[in-house]
Amino acid sequence: MNSKTDLIRKYDVPAPRYTSYPTVPYWEDNPTREEWIDAIRRRLIPEDSSVALYLHIPFCETLCSFCGCNTSITKNHSVEDPYVETLLQEFKKYREDVPELTKRELRELHLGGGSPTYLSESNLENLLKPILDSWNIAPSPEFSLEVDPRRTRLSQLEVLAKYGFRRISLGVQDFDPEVQRLVNRIQPYELTAGITEGARKLGYTSVNFDLIYGLPKQTKESVRETIEKTLALRPDRIAFYSYAHVPWIKAAQRLFTEDDLPKGEDKRELYEIGREMFLSAGYKEIGMDHFALETDSLYTASLDGHLHRNFMGYTTKSTDLLLGMGVSAISDSWDCFYQNEKILKKFQRRISESGHALLRGHKLNAEDLAQRELILKLSTLGRVEVPDRIFEEVRLYLASMEDDNLIEWQGNTLLLTDLGKPFLRNACTGLDLRLRRKSPETKVFSQSI
Repeated sequence: MNSKTDLIRKYDVPAPRYTSYPTVPYWEDNPTREEWIDAIRRRLIPEDSSVALYLHIPFCETLCSFCGCNTSITKNHSVEDPYVETLLQEFKKYREDVPELTKRELRELHLGGGSPTYLSESNLENLLKPILDSWNIAPSPEFSLEVDPRRTRLSQLEVLAKYGFRRISLGVQDFDPEVQRLVNRIQPYELTAGITEGARKLGYTSVNFDLIYGLPKQTKESVRETIEKTLALRPDRIAFYSYAHVPWIKAAQRLFTEDDLPKGEDKRELYEIGREMFLSAGYKEIGMDHFALETDSLYTASLDGHLHRNFMGYTTKSTDLLLGMGVSAISDSWDCFYQNEKILKKFQRRISESGHALLRGHKLNAEDLAQRELILKLSTLGRVEVPDRIFEEVRLYLASMEDDNLIEWQGNTLLLTDLGKPFLRNACTGLDLRLRRKSPETKVFSQSI
């Protein structure tokens, strides 16, 4: 058997994160607006169908140099009012085009960014009240948001709690002062602790920390210290992401050099340190990059088969439609993807003119749908039954992982071993027929490790 170091060196290759299949670089069959609306209508025909809503707030006051998100950097808060108005215009257009939309259950609502708490208390209310007042809300919905603790007031969280928000995800990344300086995110531990404790007092029942390994100047000692501080606050969930170095996409990542970054086995050792510390502290490993306490709904969902994965990441609820609104937001009707314009001013102009702003999308064919189902099962359950039509080629493709005891086969069922859990992205590539037929001509995916 190869050593852990050998495995890391062997499987540290570019690989998608599989929040969708096909992955975005392989989208090719764009829907028209009419086709997209038809896809929504088909999906919502059953009266018991359900919806997840994602609202993208792109604004941040400062640029974090590690960030790969679609953001708009400005300290001028006069941008808030027109953006909220644009989102409400987009929502109004959807209601006009699909009257049955808000009659279906809204099971999930997620505010992402950017930083949603860039918006003032009044604008958070101005955005949410007309949307939620008009929707049929499920009995036990999951409303969640991402926050930057440096830009979040407890009064904002109080407004959101009034509208049913109970899950909060804090951007932490790392507590080491030198790492924070290099990624342009000075965030004292006490600030993160204050928002964590304040949110719990307001009734937030699930607190998530986003941590990143592989950032510039991270060391084994600094990562241990960051995780010790994290464990002291006992978040219910932890997302421990690999830093995705994609300077060909995000120019801000050129603010530090690649020489500053831990690589290969050095980088993966940082993950192993974190993983072992989380497991020793009672957290359970969930899918790709996630850990949760046994008391958290994410862990419960992983046990009862309800764990789901979409453009918002891992969720505890599966819905018939994911509707994304806002600049760059992506929607998903299962058989069709639809992404909004990514340039803020262009997005706002197009919504003002017509109520919609398609940038790109993809209509899934029969093979896409079949492979999507398989990849989703593997990434949420850790096992999947591979159909006879592709069994031999998948087993051959993953033979190396089988030899290394990262996966095993029980008949046609592919199972991820405990040793193989950190290599889930690699295993999923065995089911990614589009990737296997045609590798990207340019580098588009981050390293799997």
